Amino acid sequence: MPSSQQFASDNYAGICPEVWRAMEAANTGSATAYGEDLWTQRASDAFRGLFGAACEVFFAFNGTAANSLALAALCQSYHSVICSAQAHVETDECGAPEFFSNGSKLLVAHTENGKLTAETIRALATGRSDIHFPKPRVVTITQPTETGQVYTVDEIRSLSAVCRELGLKLHMDGARFAHACATLGCDPADISWRAGVDVLCFGGTKNGMAVGEAVLFFDTELARDFDYRCKQAGQLASKMRFLSAPWVGLLESGAWLTNARHGNACALRLARAIADVPGVALMFPVEANAVFLKADAALLAALRARGWRFYTFIGGGARFMFAWDADPARVDALAADIRAAARAGGADAGEGRVAA
Repeated sequence: MPSSQQFASDNYAGICPEVWRAMEAANTGSATAYGEDLWTQRASDAFRGLFGAACEVFFAFNGTAANSLALAALCQSYHSVICSAQAHVETDECGAPEFFSNGSKLLVAHTENGKLTAETIRALATGRSDIHFPKPRVVTITQPTETGQVYTVDEIRSLSAVCRELGLKLHMDGARFAHACATLGCDPADISWRAGVDVLCFGGTKNGMAVGEAVLFFDTELARDFDYRCKQAGQLASKMRFLSAPWVGLLESGAWLTNARHGNACALRLARAIADVPGVALMFPVEANAVFLKADAALLAALRARGWRFYTFIGGGARFMFAWDADPARVDALAADIRAAARAGGADAGEGRVAA
């Protein structure tokens, strides 16, 4: 790995070998367009095999489209969607869920860790029932959350139970769904349809693919006309095989899980290496491939001066994300620089040294 590898985002990573080989194989000869090809069928069947379910499968270019179109399929414009105040659909989608649903309102619950609970869902769903308020229709959860924490099987079952009681649908934003499976060591079905999830957006971009997310409808009735919705939104790829073949490489090889395990392991590697560093603390438990560090401004400035890139958009702490290609030696270099910056008390913030 080049010494300049950064951990500000798992979107920085390239394409993993298994995906690259599948795309190369798909680039032989011609194939039927608009998803009527063998690669798309093979990828769809791979998802059905992985989840042990006869789900409807659709492919989108990115997570914004996948989540927004899925939510739009579950809502009318006068409905509302319950989510955490830290959910990606609320904070980072530029109003796309509201746009594609023609105005369905997001009802946000303020939670410390980005997780919804049955109690918060019930409070938002039953707070008002008059015709002047948008009618709650869907609950969406992010797995793992924006703070890197994983919903357990029991937690998801608890959420789905209250959803069923209140007549709500349950959608899961799984941009890093593979990382949650790796953490829990469970079958993908255990934290999706078996736990009561109706629709899952399974992320590939953050786990070894160049582009691409899959929308899985476990309640197949909800998928009615979703192909038209994708077309209207510019998500129907004419050369669909190049959007679906990467999934064949990722799923059939098992790389979807191997890649996630590696990212998770690198996050734990950093967390353990700096556990005793004074002035540095974990903001949230490390349960997937994210590490959030709380430190004073001088120390963070010193890290940037040493060449490190990171975001501070959640609580002011530094976020580091670890992808399938994270180099353990580079993780160790980051840990060493955090330790050195803490020891110097941030005094080297203007030196501009780049970590090796």
